[in-house]
Amino acid sequence: MEENTTHESGQTEKERLIDKAKKLVDKADDFIDDKVEDLKKSETFKKVKETYEKAENFVEDKIEDIKQSGVKEKLGAFAGKVEDKTGETVAKMKKFGKKAAEKTAEKLEDIAENLKKKAGGNDMEKKPDNA
Repeated sequence: MEENTTHESGQTEKERLIDKAKKLVDKADDFIDDKVEDLKKSETFKKVKETYEKAENFVEDKIEDIKQSGVKEKLGAFAGKVEDKTGETVAKMKKFGKKAAEKTAEKLEDIAENLKKKAGGNDMEKKPDNA
């Protein structure tokens, strides 16, 4: 059996199928266009469109309100204050850490000195006087 048999019209079967497919696609496209137009004319679509436009306007208004209220500048100033406070806090923490390290070193020196004294004192008690 041949796939491309010619018929009375002079077209092969494959060409006729392609033509039918094109016609079907065109009809489907026209049908979709018609339904979209019908949808656009419907009350529901109009209401949805209105609601969308109102929401869009509301959001744009709020964005404009925020810009005019100086929030950006206020946030910038706040960030600057936070940065300053953070710097101060870090400086205080460094100072505290240094003091704590110094005190800890002093205490360790005292403990070491006390241990030396105790160790030295015990050695003298154990040593004979004649030696």
